[in-house]
Amino acid sequence: MKISFDWDKKSVEKEEPGFEHKSKPGARKISYASALYETFDQLLSLNDKIFIMGQGVDDPFGMFGTTLNLHKKYGARRVFDTPLSEEGMMGVALGAALTGMRPIYMHNRPDFLLVAMNQIVNHVSKWSYMFGGAVGAPLVIWAAIGRGWGSAAQHSQNLHGLFMHVPGLKLVMPSTPYDAKGLLVSSVLDPNPVMILEHRWLLKHSGDVPEKLYQIPLGKGVVRKSGKDLTIVSASYAAIESMRAAEELSKDGIEAEVIDLRTLQPLDEEIILDSVKKTGRLLVVDTGWRRAGAASEISAIVAEKGFPYLKKPIRRVTSADVPTPACHTLEKSFYFGVNEIIDAVKEMVR
Repeated sequence: MKISFDWDKKSVEKEEPGFEHKSKPGARKISYASALYETFDQLLSLNDKIFIMGQGVDDPFGMFGTTLNLHKKYGARRVFDTPLSEEGMMGVALGAALTGMRPIYMHNRPDFLLVAMNQIVNHVSKWSYMFGGAVGAPLVIWAAIGRGWGSAAQHSQNLHGLFMHVPGLKLVMPSTPYDAKGLLVSSVLDPNPVMILEHRWLLKHSGDVPEKLYQIPLGKGVVRKSGKDLTIVSASYAAIESMRAAEELSKDGIEAEVIDLRTLQPLDEEIILDSVKKTGRLLVVDTGWRRAGAASEISAIVAEKGFPYLKKPIRRVTSADVPTPACHTLEKSFYFGVNEIIDAVKEMVR
């Protein structure tokens, strides 16, 4: 029997696929972290089946400000700290989801998700499939990607390429405060497991965010900037860097089209192929490792389905296939930035 999750759906507006939020004069601007906090607060108030668990969600910093004091407002049964036992706690989240609850299990780094891989890969992601769709596992797994500050090899990994490989697990990677709110709502409402990977360098970014709850459909990317010379595909913080590069390239008369995927699983293949058909060139920008990563998958899709459109070979700008260094000097050379994207584009449009 399907587990129902009834609430006032009129409380949530649904964004049409392909819609791009446009900044309006006088619109309310809040930070990315504030957008997440507001959304958690609104969701908790809307339905008592939703709860938040994770290491640090009730501490004085409130998971980078995203859950600050929510445990005081909603009580320790709905917002609570968890032991250093990610495998066991992921099982708790799954069990709660199977009984009709909507858990949001938060991690301050995705590196710690590796400790729970058995639960995520063998149980959480496969539950609906193994039971013929009769029972889903509606839970949200949230983590914030670390970068800089000497976080080094074990606390700064971009693991989205790994989780993108797991069937049955949806993967969300927003880049704006507006998207962070709308995609979080859609993730909580989804009848199956969704992983949200936020980038910590985005948490202080500000943008227009409506106060009312709204949904952004999972699996739908957005064109951040139109262009005719080349397509740049990216997500999360890489989308921000891609936009900065595109703005600089415009000064040299190169008009790059920038696509922000917003979700990597399901992947919006249509928006990528439509753009490549127009521009004839594809650059994939990804904060993950180069080998067998998200950039490789996107490149393979275009090579298989859009090869006749290509005027030049596909290029990738990614992190190097090495662990993240702790030394500040080496760390600066490890992470790519706007200049690397600009150089790749200029080589492609010559």
